[in-house]
Amino acid sequence: QVQVVESGGGLVQAGGSLTLSCAASGGFYSNYAMGWFRQTPGKEREFVAAISMSGGSTLHADSVKGRFTISRNNANKTMYLQMSSLKPEDTAVYYCAARLYYIRSRADEYDYWGQGTQVTVSS
Repeated sequence: QVQVVESGGGLVQAGGSLTLSCAASGGFYSNYAMGWFRQTPGKEREFVAAISMSGGSTLHADSVKGRFTISRNNANKTMYLQMSSLKPEDTAVYYCAARLYYIRSRADEYDYWGQGTQVTVSS
């Protein structure tokens, strides 16, 4: 079992930057692939980015490539999503997720979820 908690959301102007953090506890963190997803009302949870157990492999959704960067620090059990060139369409609740072993991009393949943190991008 692992618990994850997101933080760092807030209000930012279009074109601005924001970094989200996800702190993990309760499990052997290095055995978990991690991901970021986002969701707006009335829409399905959308894949944003994912990172392998070691951090050696990453996946980024086409909509965020070149703007968002996922990373992790296994020493302090924290994952990050560095966001830049933010657009109003990036506005959503962002969720941190974890699953054992292998990197995936489907929300239903993740087992552990944080509570979400709101990111609002104003135009």
